[in-house]
Amino acid sequence: MFINLKQYTKEFKYNLSLASPVIIGLLGHTFVQLVDNIMVGQLGTAELAAVSLGNSFFFVAMSLGIGFSTAITPLVAETDGANDIKSGRNLFIHGLLLCSFIGVFLAIAVLLSKPLLFQMGQPEEVVVLAFPYLKWVGISLVPLIVFQAFKQFSEGLSHTRPAMYATLMGNAINVVLNYFLIFGFWIFPKMGVEGAALGTLISRIAMLLFMGLYVRYNKRFISFAQNIVFKKPNWNLFKKIIRLGFPSALQMFFEVVFFTAAIWLSGFLGKNSQAANQIALNLSSMTFMFAMGLGVTAMIRVGNQKGKNDYEALKRIAYSIFLLMFVFDVLFCLFFLLTNNYLPWIYLDGSNPLQISDVTQVVKLASTLLIVSAFFQISDGIQAVVLGHYVVYKM
Repeated sequence: MFINLKQYTKEFKYNLSLASPVIIGLLGHTFVQLVDNIMVGQLGTAELAAVSLGNSFFFVAMSLGIGFSTAITPLVAETDGANDIKSGRNLFIHGLLLCSFIGVFLAIAVLLSKPLLFQMGQPEEVVVLAFPYLKWVGISLVPLIVFQAFKQFSEGLSHTRPAMYATLMGNAINVVLNYFLIFGFWIFPKMGVEGAALGTLISRIAMLLFMGLYVRYNKRFISFAQNIVFKKPNWNLFKKIIRLGFPSALQMFFEVVFFTAAIWLSGFLGKNSQAANQIALNLSSMTFMFAMGLGVTAMIRVGNQKGKNDYEALKRIAYSIFLLMFVFDVLFCLFFLLTNNYLPWIYLDGSNPLQISDVTQVVKLASTLLIVSAFFQISDGIQAVVLGHYVVYKM
C-alpha cells in the first residue's frame, strides 16, 4: 500500500507546479470580488448586499462563458503532446472567435436582464444600488471571456504563468481604482458601489491587453500566434469545442445557479441575510478555485498523455490529482471550522456605532453559513477534478 501511495504522491510536485499559477490566476477573479466586497462593505450592509445581488446575475453568465472556454485547454494539450502545431493554431483561432462571440452574447443578456432586479422582491435600497453596478460588471464579461480564450490556450501548452501575471496586474489596478472610485480621491468622483464595478471593468480590459500582447510577442507562442491567416471557419472544430465545453458549462451553471438562488432567497429575509450569504459565498468561491486549478491541471496532464498514447501514465497522474485534491479539501474544511467566527469581520467595519447592530447580525449569520460551507468542501472539490478528467475522456 505504501509503494502504491508513493507512486501517486511523487506526482504532487509537478501537479502543484502546473496548478499553482492557475490557482493564483483563478483566485484573482475571486479576489476582484473580495476587494469589491471589503471596500464596499465599509459603506454599509446595504451596499454589500447590492454587490451580492449584482454579482448573482454576473456569475450565472460568467459560468457559461468560462465553462465553454475550458474545452480549449485539453484540446490544445493533446495537440501539444502530439507535437501538432497546425492543429494547435487552428484551435487557438477558433477558440478565440468562439469566446469573443460568447462574451458579447452574455454581456447583452446581462444588460437586458437588469430590469428584473426590480421584480424579484429584493429590498428596494439594495436594488437601487445594484442596478448601476450590474451595468458595468455586465460589460466586463466581454474582456473577461476573451481573456479566457488566451488563458486556456496558454495553459493547454503547459504555460500556466502568463495568466497569473495578467491577473495579478489586473488585481493591482482594481484595488487602486476601487479606492479612488468608491470613496472619491483626487480628481476621481465618489461613486460608491458603481465605482467598484467600473474599476472591475477597467482591470479586466487591462488583463486582456496584457494576455493578448504576451501571446503575440512571447517566443514560446511564435509558431502559434504569428503569421495567422483567417480562412473559412471550420464549423466542425467549433462544434467540437462546444461539445466538449458543454458539460463544464452546464456543471458550472447549475452550481452557480444553486448559490445564486440562495442569494435571491436570502434577499427576501433582508439586506443583512443577503450580506451574510455574500461573505460565505465569496470565501467558499476562493477555496473552490483550488479545485478548478487542479481540474485544469488534470486537463493538461491527462490530455498530454492521451496525445502520447501513454495510458499507464495517464491513470497514475489522474489518481495523483484526485488524492491531492482530497488533501486540500480536508484542510479547507478544518480551516473554516476553526475560523468561522473571525473571517466575516474582514468584510465589515465594526467601529461605526450607527451600523453596529446590522454588522453584528451579519457576522453571526455568516459564521453559521461558513460551518455549512466547511462540510461541502470535499464533495465540491472532487467533482471539479472529476469534470476535468471527464472532458479529456470525451475528446
